[in-house]
Amino acid sequence: MPLNTNSMLDAIEGSPIRRFAALARTTPDCVSLTLGEPGEDTPRPICEQVTADLEAGATHYPPNPGMLHLRRTIASWERAHGVGWATHDDVVVTIGATEALSSTLTALLEPGDEVIVVRPAFTLYESLVRLHGATPVPLDIAQTDFQVSGEALRQAVSSRTKAIVVCSPNNPTGCALNTASLDAIADAALRHDFYVICDDVYAELTYTKTFERLAAHRMDIADRIIVVGSLSKPWAMTGWRVGWALTRGEVFQAIAKVHQLTVSCSPAMLQGAAVVALRTPTDDMRATYAKRRAKVKRALGDMELAAPRLDGAFYAFPRVSDLGLDDVTFCERAIREHGVGLVPGSFFGGAGHVRLSYCCDDDSLATPGSLCQRPEGVGPCAPSPSTTSHASGASSIGSPSWTLTFRRPSPTSRASSRHSPVTCTFSRRPRAACAPSLTAAHPRP
Repeated sequence: MPLNTNSMLDAIEGSPIRRFAALARTTPDCVSLTLGEPGEDTPRPICEQVTADLEAGATHYPPNPGMLHLRRTIASWERAHGVGWATHDDVVVTIGATEALSSTLTALLEPGDEVIVVRPAFTLYESLVRLHGATPVPLDIAQTDFQVSGEALRQAVSSRTKAIVVCSPNNPTGCALNTASLDAIADAALRHDFYVICDDVYAELTYTKTFERLAAHRMDIADRIIVVGSLSKPWAMTGWRVGWALTRGEVFQAIAKVHQLTVSCSPAMLQGAAVVALRTPTDDMRATYAKRRAKVKRALGDMELAAPRLDGAFYAFPRVSDLGLDDVTFCERAIREHGVGLVPGSFFGGAGHVRLSYCCDDDSLATPGSLCQRPEGVGPCAPSPSTTSHASGASSIGSPSWTLTFRRPSPTSRASSRHSPVTCTFSRRPRAACAPSLTAAHPRP
């Protein structure tokens, strides 16, 4: 018998987001708005705590679910953010949110189970579900204003439904679920007896006063909810890989067992720093993202690109299908021809959109105050410096660093010519040569 590997991996593709990020990184002078990677470094007091703990000898095995003072701090932080039932006995400290999700699904799923994934969604969810021998069931909310319809959710539930995965504020849309959506999810979980997995990694980064977390909004599902948290985004700690799973009773015991068997424990020298992080206000970080959000929001309005509400996280998800290009082609051309890195929405289950991450540094996004300025000589009907277009309108966002211009086709040209539906121009500076296409560099199945 020939040697082989796990056949379930054959149906799982590596991260398509990383493919576009890699192309942007290797394209000279490309402004990458691809990854959810904060442009800031981790606050210094957090880093200094690691040095202090190493000097104090924090180089040994900590308890498997995490050091007690960190678990107590996480529980306190969760209670302060509305999860009134949280105690340290409900916390497993994990290797980032990814391990928390993986350990949770390992603890819950058996072959043949189904997991409802509210889409658009981060690509990891469906991949992990498949890796565990279960079937992801997409619940597309793009047609319901990016909110969960109770009727659509009921149709997605079957006798094999084991869980639903929810992320609010959402990656990739930046939209948060309203109370009607939260109630629809909680009511269905109670009625049909399934678990609710809340990826709350962006819950600390919200810009509206009406935001509510599901775990805080509905205490009556405390026996079936798993909250996933992380330090990566609010405290700019993506490389630290510190997260947690918060849940109760039998599910906690199962996740803790999986965690022990797979990674043993989170690194000891990072756990004191995690305590410092959770005690460090995120107001400044949130204010920084809010300013970048305002720039992006104005720019999208200037370009007349529809997008979901930017309630939280640091993503925008504008619709580009009206421009006459599919989202993959749009993003490929943006990178290889004009040096702007975006991610196709189809990777998240949101075809016709693109994801723009505005958590990058200010220099990459734009010089303050200049994002919505049109470059000199480019106006509503002016020809692009680098292309010719039969455009009925054009909008631009520019800065001393780069300019992003979209040109819309006229109704006449859209109807009469199948070959030139639109010209989309991203102009940072004249490019000497085009980068290789994404398709050539990274073939897609």
